[in-house]
Amino acid sequence: MIISIASGKGGTGKTTVATNLAVSLDDQVQLLDCDVEEPNAHLFIQPVIEKTETVTTPVPEVDMEKCTLCKKCNEICQFKAIVVIGETVLPFHELCHSCGGCMEVCPAGAITEVGRELGVIEIGHRNGLEFINGKLRIGEAMSPPLIRKVREKTRPGVLTIIDAPPGTSCPVIASMKDTDFVLLVTEPTPFGLHDLKLAIGAVNILGIPHGLIINRSDLGDDRVREYAKSQGVPVLMEIPFDRKIAESYSKGEMLVESMPEWKGKFRALYHQIEDIVSHRKRGEA
Repeated sequence: MIISIASGKGGTGKTTVATNLAVSLDDQVQLLDCDVEEPNAHLFIQPVIEKTETVTTPVPEVDMEKCTLCKKCNEICQFKAIVVIGETVLPFHELCHSCGGCMEVCPAGAITEVGRELGVIEIGHRNGLEFINGKLRIGEAMSPPLIRKVREKTRPGVLTIIDAPPGTSCPVIASMKDTDFVLLVTEPTPFGLHDLKLAIGAVNILGIPHGLIINRSDLGDDRVREYAKSQGVPVLMEIPFDRKIAESYSKGEMLVESMPEWKGKFRALYHQIEDIVSHRKRGEA
């Protein structure tokens, strides 16, 4: 089973939930940090990194000795990542989506592909927990290709927990797509409610079963709970605004280790998710 932990906005406690859920379970577990622009799960997991892989994406390179300046590459690229200006062809690699269309339409065979670095993937472990971390290259604009490479590390038959980026844009969709369950994390504030509505809308479009965790649940008001109820989204856990929890987080400690009673709560959360997913599959059979 693949569980994606997501949120409509940053700072709701998404990584706290992802890391503590992963550490709480006795089964073989993978934790994939797909928040590649700001990965921080490693600060809590503190894994032993065993392997680092550089991830590249293909971008065009033009041989001007072969080029006839026909402009077909310019015309096919909707992102203006390759343009013909005067007597030269300029590729803009940062804009390229690596579709290969310019190379396909070039009648002179003047365009080949070279690799442009997107970032790195770190692979390690923490006791029995397998940890995989993506880090986007500084200055890189597109994170979904790197996220997809991290997702390719998913091993069939192993419980996989994904720490997704915040928001509802392309990086989030790349992290949530083809998962079995999305666990949304929010807070009972106007901003939390606004972004929760966007997140639920995105998950509904993808057709993935989902549930909700309310962090700092004793602050704010009940509008998040009321909205979740109106949408048929179950609230699976509430985490109070507790000084001990805040201190544990500020020290980079795992909540389930500094406050062991939470380990049982996260295990119960996982069993609730199992029941929802199983019920969904039986209904589709």
